[in-house]
Amino acid sequence: MGNKDLQQEVTDKYSLRGRVFHRIREDILNGKYSDNEELKEVAIGEELGVSRTPVREALRQLELEGLVKIIPNKGASVVGISAKDVHDIYMIRSKLEGLCARWACENITDEQLEELEEIVYLADFHEQKGHFEQIAELDNRFHNILYESCNSKMLEHLLKDYHQYVWRIRQKTLVGKRSKASNNEHRMIMEAIREKAPDKAEEIANRHMISAYDNMVKNGLLDMFKNN
Repeated sequence: MGNKDLQQEVTDKYSLRGRVFHRIREDILNGKYSDNEELKEVAIGEELGVSRTPVREALRQLELEGLVKIIPNKGASVVGISAKDVHDIYMIRSKLEGLCARWACENITDEQLEELEEIVYLADFHEQKGHFEQIAELDNRFHNILYESCNSKMLEHLLKDYHQYVWRIRQKTLVGKRSKASNNEHRMIMEAIREKAPDKAEEIANRHMISAYDNMVKNGLLDMFKNN
């Protein structure tokens, strides 16, 4: 995706078509619709207060992303994300998160670094209290700041998309021992970036994603996704 395409996507996000697309995609990823569930243009249009045209355009765009299947003369249905998709996303993310942490060593601002430190501190507090909803929110914020700090719109865009794709399962993984281990890994990433140690930051960020995926497999959390 070139700069022109990325700028167009940002513009589309705030257009009617873009808002409809992002709303339907979010509903699919958040589990509002089950796999193979029919997506009715009229019903969705009424719910969102729009005509069928932007809904139809959004469904076509979602088909390109692999989240929707459209059969001529029959309609659209949800494809969703498979267990293999989750595996592939995390393996790809492991490489991209490492690259992001490496670039952050050179581009992060003092304000961003301070915010990462504050998030790690707050996550420790909430982990001790068992406040897992707050931990999930802080985890999400940590990664978003990290993506912004790499100073690459392309990489930031890719990582935020992948991050959103597995949001449901990530909320379930940040419970118990994994929440503490995850925040410790965040602390090590943050410290490596503060030390301006790109090799170290990249390695820890890469391992962080692998550990997160291994935890999902160990605890059977991929069962919520289809197997094909």
